[in-house]
Amino acid sequence: QVHLVESGGGLVQPGGSLRLSCAASGSIFSIVTMGWYRQAPGKQRELVAVITNGGSTNYADSVKGRFTVSTDNAKNMVYLQMNSLKPEDTAVYLCAADLARRGVDGTYTYWGQGTQVTVSS
Repeated sequence: QVHLVESGGGLVQPGGSLRLSCAASGSIFSIVTMGWYRQAPGKQRELVAVITNGGSTNYADSVKGRFTVSTDNAKNMVYLQMNSLKPEDTAVYLCAADLARRGVDGTYTYWGQGTQVTVSS
């Protein structure tokens, strides 16, 4: 079993900051990528930011320059520092990891339950 648990969401005013954390646990052999997606009401899930185990990153155009993704590989954690937040950033933010499990061939994608981020005055 693999579990991803997010934390750090909440209500923030426009222009404010939040830091999301996600911890992966369970029978993990290796993690290939970790990242963040978001889903707003009535919209499709979209990529926010991902980071590989080598440190390469990819961001959605809408968050470049405002959000920063990082990892603590020793702890199997991924973070999302969100600055200059806008109302359009309001969504459920989900952590995802592409990883290999001990004793299981191949890599698979695992998802957290999500954490709500609301940007409003």
